[in-house]
Amino acid sequence: MIKAENNASLLKRFNSYLDEQHMRHTPERDAIVRRVLNITGHFTIEQLKQMLDDDGFYVSKATIYNTVDLLMTLGILRRHCFEGLQAQYEKSNVPIHSHLICTKCGKVKEVRDNNFIAFMNTRKFTAFTQDYYSLCVYGVCNSCARKQKKKPKQLTP
Repeated sequence: MIKAENNASLLKRFNSYLDEQHMRHTPERDAIVRRVLNITGHFTIEQLKQMLDDDGFYVSKATIYNTVDLLMTLGILRRHCFEGLQAQYEKSNVPIHSHLICTKCGKVKEVRDNNFIAFMNTRKFTAFTQDYYSLCVYGVCNSCARKQKKKPKQLTP
């Protein structure tokens, strides 16, 4: 399993990579990386763009996508493609968790199951080295279930 790193360590890894690859340190990349490292939980590219705009830092979506791709290459971000939802991203230094996804509203809730984590940590796979895993459980959240119960039943002729 990958050891969790703090945000300062992730930023250092990013900057070292740019130096090693002779890539430019641009204000846009710096703003994107710093914003990403301060996000808690999942986010979409649209949400990241809005956060940057709210910060008064206007950057193109292409630059955001390219920087996010670079962060994924470096293992700083992970992409989740939850069924029926836009791709979402989260930092790789968060504790291991699973995802509960509501099929009605799309809400994603993170849950930590120590028994499942212990089980996965004992798993060995032939000809494969595990870095991390993502478990997704699909269903209906309590909020959507309550809304559904409140709706009057439709009579069919």
